[in-house]
Amino acid sequence: MKKQFAVIGLGRFGGSIVEEFSTLGVEVLAIDKDEENVSRISEFATHSVQANATDENTLKSLGLRNFDHAIVSMGEDIESSVLTSLILKEIGVKQVWVKAINKYHKKVLEQIGVDRVIQPEKDMARRIAHHVVSDKIFDYIELSDNHSIVEIHASKKVNNKSIIELDLRAKYGCNLIGIQRDGDIIVAPSAEEIIKEGDLLIMIGRNEDIQRFEEVGV
Repeated sequence: MKKQFAVIGLGRFGGSIVEEFSTLGVEVLAIDKDEENVSRISEFATHSVQANATDENTLKSLGLRNFDHAIVSMGEDIESSVLTSLILKEIGVKQVWVKAINKYHKKVLEQIGVDRVIQPEKDMARRIAHHVVSDKIFDYIELSDNHSIVEIHASKKVNNKSIIELDLRAKYGCNLIGIQRDGDIIVAPSAEEIIKEGDLLIMIGRNEDIQRFEEVGV
């Protein structure tokens, strides 16, 4: 049985998610109280509905209690965002992800038990900052306050060295979980895998360990 997805709030962020779901061939229910937003995104959604998502009976009538995943993106309307998220959790939606517009919004969402708080502007700002500061870091994803995944360009310093020779875990405390090379990705590379200059090394670890590897090891 296919998973059921819903996107509530079809502004720039929510609408973009619906479009991406469409590209991936994912069935999605798109909901917004604004008729213009619903009309604009209807060609990308499996079903699109103009409705007030802060009304519990409305969400139940749309079958949201049976959905696996709901993403809430309601612009600047924090009250509606929080109320909708609370209803979704109470009626049994398995995963509720919510876009937060500031730290206070985020704090309230965490207190009511949403499964993930999304801060797209903040997350993108962090990724851009890390990319700009270091010419070695290609991409950066924060997993928590202390841990991240980064893509780091391999330099001449590690060219033709094996993973076991680099001994990343012992020397730097971080793990190499993949290598992107010539459009392909080597997942969980073996200890004998040889690093080539220009490879994208996909690393996971504590932020300070990754930074040390970036500054010294690569």
